[in-house]
Amino acid sequence: MDTVALARFLIGKMLVRKRARGVAGGRIVETEAYPLGDEAGHSYRGITPRIQALYLERGHAYVYLAYGSSFMLNVSSETPGVGAGVLIRAIEPKDGISIMERNRGTERVRDLARGPGRLCQALAIDRGLDGIDLCRKGPLWLASDGQAAIEIASGKRIGITRAADAPLRFYVPGNPFVSGPRSLNE
Repeated sequence: MDTVALARFLIGKMLVRKRARGVAGGRIVETEAYPLGDEAGHSYRGITPRIQALYLERGHAYVYLAYGSSFMLNVSSETPGVGAGVLIRAIEPKDGISIMERNRGTERVRDLARGPGRLCQALAIDRGLDGIDLCRKGPLWLASDGQAAIEIASGKRIGITRAADAPLRFYVPGNPFVSGPRSLNE
């Protein structure tokens, strides 16, 4: 499976966060692919200590701080030593909504995890989770509840300037938890 296929595959899967307070998480409704050779990807210029997790075997967390204020969660997507990943942009909250509300300081369920920074704040995802295996139960993991996304749309990526027009953002059309302007999500 390559990076683009993984970005599509993750739509409809569950992202689960376990902490002492309880379990919180939801259904992934939006992703962005950053494949090998993508000039917008963090691995474009080669490996550095900060992005080592991006070069791990497929299914590991790569967590970084964007703009000095928001953490972002990516899933490594290729074979070991090949840097590429999938950004988890949004989830539809399903479990532990009160935990996410406390973490985000809002009771607007629609705004809990709509966007990659909000998602990480809602689930208390930070650099401490960088490099963990998301395919095994632990403090953060990917799961399936047997339900798949009925329809998956693609469009241009959000919040980047290089290669932004590449149709590498995948989402559930019309889902209110998808980030960005509604005009990009129909």
